[in-house]
Amino acid sequence: MSIPPAVALTQIRLFDVSYKDCPPELAQGAVISSGSAAANCFLVFGKAENGTYKTVYDADIFGRIYDANNDSVMQNRTRLGSIVEVPPGISDFELRISVPANQPTPLKLKQFKAAGFSGQVRK
Repeated sequence: MSIPPAVALTQIRLFDVSYKDCPPELAQGAVISSGSAAANCFLVFGKAENGTYKTVYDADIFGRIYDANNDSVMQNRTRLGSIVEVPPGISDFELRISVPANQPTPLKLKQFKAAGFSGQVRK
């Protein structure tokens, strides 16, 4: 009986992180998770650096987002989304977020990073 090798998390460096308004087709009907409150849709984008020689799969994106008053826009959440595949080297990433419409911009994006697995689970 063989024991499968341990699968360790691979850290992905995220940099040049910025944001822009969602295009109209993505912004339609944006609401926040607490119900029917109006929300603004933004695309967070930047570069992801995978320093290994293997593709990383299902990398969770972590970060903190604050509004112009330094209030958190994602209360009690640092996991913001995921990247399906991060190839070796530097690639682009994009993430859609909804922010309550009453939180003033510009947004401040801090401590962005990602971590994923360097192998897909095979059966």
